[in-house]
Amino acid sequence: MATAPALGFVGLGVMGEPICRNILKANPGPTTVFDLNPDPVARLAADGAKVADDLAQVAAAADIIFLSLPGGPEVEATVLGPGGLLAHGRAGQTVVDLSTCPVATARRVAERLAEKGIDFADAPVARTRQAAIDGTLSIMVGGDDTTFARLRPLLAAAATDITHCGGVGTGQVVKLVNNMILFQVVVAVAEGLTIGERAGVDRQLLAETLAKGSGDSFALRNHGMKAMVPRTFPVGAFATDYAIKDVTYALELAAQCGVQAYGAALAKAILERTSAAGFGREYFPVLQRIVEGDGPDT
Repeated sequence: MATAPALGFVGLGVMGEPICRNILKANPGPTTVFDLNPDPVARLAADGAKVADDLAQVAAAADIIFLSLPGGPEVEATVLGPGGLLAHGRAGQTVVDLSTCPVATARRVAERLAEKGIDFADAPVARTRQAAIDGTLSIMVGGDDTTFARLRPLLAAAATDITHCGGVGTGQVVKLVNNMILFQVVVAVAEGLTIGERAGVDRQLLAETLAKGSGDSFALRNHGMKAMVPRTFPVGAFATDYAIKDVTYALELAAQCGVQAYGAALAKAILERTSAAGFGREYFPVLQRIVEGDGPDT
């Protein structure tokens, strides 16, 4: 029987902590965690994780290192920066980035790690925090066949859908397109719910009826029914400012591909107005407030 790999996990935020917990519980080998926030570190230590004081200790302890970080700059700093995983890593290791980053970042990081004999896969995640808790995420993986086969059993602890999208960077391509579409649909749901309610239809009834017809969508059932109908936009979910980051990456990719993404640009503008109105930390369907007229210039 093959020995279970020693794992490392860097970044224990909204999505990272529950993903790490599910993988930790499923993998019989040791898991070493690191985050600047001591609270999730303590919770995972109580679940059996080992605690690292810095990235060097993670690199020394782990065969496979997962990252779940806010975005491209943080991934580059963690891997390529002074004292990062490249500096302390060794040949034969694998770095798996669960973050949402620019495609170019994923490929640049992969190239630098490959120079030291370290494999890399981009594996951004989709669906909600609750899905991360339940282990029912969708994960889109970019990397070679061998790396994907090595990672799939571990990712299965966190996801019900795991798709090998192609070489390094293709996971990010699919994730960015996914989020770009999602943001546009959430804007449409916000507009539809606001118009319908003001025209005299109960908001809950409207959402439930739309879900029975061609207006149905993941965004309606999750972001619409669970957040926009009850007007519940907590801090600590997928924040407006993170959504702006993701749609910006998507628009950069669109420009590189020669595509004028009008709908995505509109979604970005609404998200930016939402942040400017003071809702940058709230769950991003709070953009509904801007559609309703609760903005800085309305």
